[in-house]
Amino acid sequence: MSTIAIMRLPADGFALQATLERVPGATFEVERVVASEAKRVMPYIWAAAEPEKFESLQSALEDDPTTEDVELLVDLDEEWLYRMSWVGQTTFAIHILVEESGTIIDANGKDDEWQLRILFPNRDALSATYEFCETNDIPIEIEQIYQLDESPRRGQYGLTEEQYETLVAALESGYYDIPRGISGEELSDDLGISHQALSERLRRAYKNLISNALVVGENELR
Repeated sequence: MSTIAIMRLPADGFALQATLERVPGATFEVERVVASEAKRVMPYIWAAAEPEKFESLQSALEDDPTTEDVELLVDLDEEWLYRMSWVGQTTFAIHILVEESGTIIDANGKDDEWQLRILFPNRDALSATYEFCETNDIPIEIEQIYQLDESPRRGQYGLTEEQYETLVAALESGYYDIPRGISGEELSDDLGISHQALSERLRRAYKNLISNALVVGENELR
């Protein structure tokens, strides 16, 4: 089952550490990243900073030891879209994209760290990435892990069709509002089931959500 992981890691274990140090307050958001060859990845990155820092930012990116072929594509005065190649210490990204067939959904760099959201083809690929980081002394912090169900209607959390539809109906009708916009009896009538059946279905749905959308500890990846 496909897995999404949200993780943090210091810039010195990923990319653009030198640029982040040289241009305080600059932020980076990866628009798209692909592996162009075995030891190189090519990201498209939005950079944001105060307009007067543009020249410093441009120079820092060109001098950064993790970049090559830096090219400015779009200039919006306070935001700039770049295409570049990541090289050198960016083995973490290369491992994800090449070795584990993962996808970097988004990545945001600020101050001295990055936060990434990564789609892995399965839980084993995530575990292998965690082991890779331990072996190579890359200090990642796993914040959240989500299991993705293959069914787009049932969502990403192992819900049955009935559970999915019941949760959506409860949300849209105000069942979770304070005060409630609809009672349990009224909701069960709308769904054509007994109040007891509604309660049991919701409990099973909550269990699936909790089981499949958790903040997990590192020990679960070993």
